[in-house]
Amino acid sequence: MALKRLQKILSNAGVASRRQAEELILAGRVQVNGQPVTTLGARADPETDDILVDGEPVRRDRYRYFALNKPRGFVTTARDDRGRETVLDLVPIGDVQLHPVGRLDMDSEGLVIITNDGHLTDLLTHPKYEVEKEYLVGVDAAPSQRDLERMVRGIEVDGERLRAAAVRLVEPPADAEPGGGAGAWLLVTLRQGKNREIRRMLGALGRKVVLLRRLRVGPLRLGNLGSGAFRELTAEEVAALYRAGRAAAAGGDGPERKGRVPSRR
Repeated sequence: MALKRLQKILSNAGVASRRQAEELILAGRVQVNGQPVTTLGARADPETDDILVDGEPVRRDRYRYFALNKPRGFVTTARDDRGRETVLDLVPIGDVQLHPVGRLDMDSEGLVIITNDGHLTDLLTHPKYEVEKEYLVGVDAAPSQRDLERMVRGIEVDGERLRAAAVRLVEPPADAEPGGGAGAWLLVTLRQGKNREIRRMLGALGRKVVLLRRLRVGPLRLGNLGSGAFRELTAEEVAALYRAGRAAAAGGDGPERKGRVPSRR
């Protein structure tokens, strides 16, 4: 395709009018292939060039987005040099080069976002952005209220400070296995996303994790998606994930971002 003026590309994509597109370019809010463009005469190829406005792709239809309910036993990587099954084995989409957004350890289950959109991946996984993730955790016995408060204040484990954004006791899920070993259930919210953070915190408190299931990434919830099943995200869901990522990157500090331990009531 022939190169087109950036303002025309933005206008055709419905991002802004020609005049508004020119203002976006002059303000340095447009990037082409990772480089800011501030010249009104600049041109690009909308089919091959990576064009962003405020960090968001102009041509989002070039990307695919899926929600997967990962079962235990699968590794959350694009490939595994030990030959183990990966989450991509559960999303057979032909020649589209997908990757998982973040990690969920092999012994855990639940929501994993699968995409080929590196911009969204960075917004949702970069440590400094701290997009919330929520987990249902079955433990062998209920931690004390003091221990729940310690999880929110932070626990030093192997020289690393680990902490939950929020934690509370909840009722067992409908699919809880009788005799499965869980004596109590927690709902834990994280923003840091450090390696095996929940398991390490609870282990430091003398509690054993029996089940760990991710229920939410930002505004996206697992819902009733069956184990091992996947579905394509709607445009509204993708837009909501972008909003959440941008808000976290901007350092939003609303009530939902304040660490807390609700009462037992």
